[in-house]
Amino acid sequence: MNQKTTRIIYLVATGLLSVLMLLSAGMYFFNHQMVADTFTRLGYPTYIIYPLAVAKILGLIAIWSKKSNTLKEWAYAGFFFDFLLAFSAHVNAGDGEYLPAIIAMVLLLVSYNLEMRLDSGPAT
Repeated sequence: MNQKTTRIIYLVATGLLSVLMLLSAGMYFFNHQMVADTFTRLGYPTYIIYPLAVAKILGLIAIWSKKSNTLKEWAYAGFFFDFLLAFSAHVNAGDGEYLPAIIAMVLLLVSYNLEMRLDSGPAT
């Protein structure tokens, strides 16, 4: 796959991941009661809703910025564990609402993999 194609797929995957995270954070802020009910049903404390929303926004900023590769790695790791725990919680609850976590995980893995390819430069 050439650099241009890799870059386009990276931008699409990262863009879709960003939309998903911004919608999620928006729900956490503006639909708090519904999210709190879901968190309670899944066994998570509701006091983490607002900090998690802020963390999602900060994670996106870290991924899109070129300031710190270490911070970017931590953001990708944080999203990975967020999606893994979301998937696990929905499977354990048996509510069948785990598909968004799978989609987010796929987008995250594609974004991360292609980010690493783009940072390493063209293959020789």
